[in-house]
Order: sequence, then C-alpha cells, then structure tokens
Amino acid sequence: MDWDKLRIFHAVADAGSLTHAGDQLHLSQSAISRQIRALEDSLNATLFHRHARGLILTEQGELLFDATKAMMRRLDTATARIRDSEEEVFGELRVTTTIGFGTLWLAPRLPKLFAKYPELNIDLMLEEQVLDLPMREADVAIRMKEPSQADLIRKRLMSVHMCLFASQDYLAEKGMPERPEDLTNHRLICQNPRSAQVGAGATLVQELMTNEIPALLTVNNYYGVLQAVLHNLGIGVLPDYLSRDFTQLERVLPDIHSVEVPVFLAYPSELRQSKRIAAFRDFVQEEIILYRKEVQKQADS
Repeated sequence: MDWDKLRIFHAVADAGSLTHAGDQLHLSQSAISRQIRALEDSLNATLFHRHARGLILTEQGELLFDATKAMMRRLDTATARIRDSEEEVFGELRVTTTIGFGTLWLAPRLPKLFAKYPELNIDLMLEEQVLDLPMREADVAIRMKEPSQADLIRKRLMSVHMCLFASQDYLAEKGMPERPEDLTNHRLICQNPRSAQVGAGATLVQELMTNEIPALLTVNNYYGVLQAVLHNLGIGVLPDYLSRDFTQLERVLPDIHSVEVPVFLAYPSELRQSKRIAAFRDFVQEEIILYRKEVQKQADS
C-alpha cells in the first residue's frame, strides 16, 4: 500500500476536511482528492461520506484510520528516540497531569526547567482524563494514583492530602471555626463531588456536607476553588501543597483532611533512554525535594 496515500488519508481523516488537510500538507485540494480516490480504488472501498460540511469516515475508513493512528504513534516514538541526543535535551515533550496539579504546582516551577534546557518545548496537557501513555497520547504523566497500564516505568513522587483552607482576611472577618459543626456558619468552596477529581477529595467533601452546610460554591477544578478562597468567599477544600506557595492561606480545622493521595510520575518503557524524559523526571524530583525542605522549614519556624 502506498505510504504517501496513507499519509494523506490520515491527515484528511484527522482534519475532517480537504481544505484543512491541504493547509497542513501544503497540497491543493484537487491533489489530495486525487490521492484519496486512488486509495479508495486500490482498496475497492469508500473511505469517506462527503457532504457540504466536510467529510465523515465510513466504517471502512474508521478501520483504516485506526491503523494509521497506530502507525503515526510508532513513528512519533521512533522519531523521539532518534532525536534524543547523547549530549543535549531538545524538542517537544508532551506532559499530562490534572488541572489542579498542573496549574498550581507544576506550571509555576517550569521556568527553572526552561532556564536549564532552553531548546526543550513542553506541551502541557491539563485534564482529569487519564491519557494512554503506551499509545503515545502523551510522553509522560503525573497522576494522582498509581498507573495501572502495562509497560510503564513509574516513580512515586510525593503524597498529597486534601485539607481546608481560608484566607487570613476572611478568617479575620468571619472567625476561625473550632469544630466541624462551626462550618454551618461559613461558605464551603469545593469541587462538585460528581465531577472528575481525586477520589479522596470527593469523599472528604461528602463527609463535610453531613454537617448540613447551607452556603456552598462548587467549581469544576481546584484552580477555581483557590481563586474563590483567595478572594475571601469562604473555606475551600484544597491540596496541602498550596500552603508553601500561597502564604496568605491558613489551614482550617487541621485535624480534618482526606486520606493520602499518592502522586506518581510515569512514562512508556520504550522511552527509558529519552534524554527529554530524564531531564523532566530529574527536574520534578529535585523540585519535590526542595518543596519538602521548605515545608519542613516552615513547620519548624
């Protein structure tokens, strides 16, 4: 089967239109259309339903697209391994983690990584969905539970607890709760227990709600919860690692917290020789060691 025709088919199927595929491949629509027709003739199958709004894959087209996606992922892996230099760290690294950890812990620390490796490009994918690392939906992941997929190298980084925080200004005005029942006099800010999040956080929120808290603000990620807390809207359920970077926050009811949430770094075993992976892994581990030292220093002071 002609590889060039497969490459063009993949671009059209991925883009959903001849125009967008042509822009990516720097080919005219007529040239792309000829290649697609030739591929359909060689397979004796129709690959696309054509209509005014674009192209939709037929059942046969879906089968071929699944195959070309797998081929492209393997090519990406081979390209990454070839480009990894013995001496240098450069190129793109696709990192996936949760919205909360990515925005509140990882992203603020990335300037140090870029300062050390200016030719490294990070594609930071923040979402609660677990991406498939062996299928190369991402190169490396930081997850709030141990990965279950096979063929992954994994490293436990740290543990997190979900805790209650409020701003110092809020507590100065509204007062510090002394016991869980006092939360009925405050607004609780948290993720909706039904939204995608760390299970320990959802469990803690459900336990807190047994106190019949009348005022509630739910947000679909921890970044939004943090912003509401910083703007003195109430008491928020947030990860404990924020206490180091946001000194205006104060723990509320310190005996109340979630169970331990393990944080793991994982990447496909086939990328074990990747200099980019090694650079990112070492950077994250060094930052966590520094974070722990600063937290301990804070606790001792």
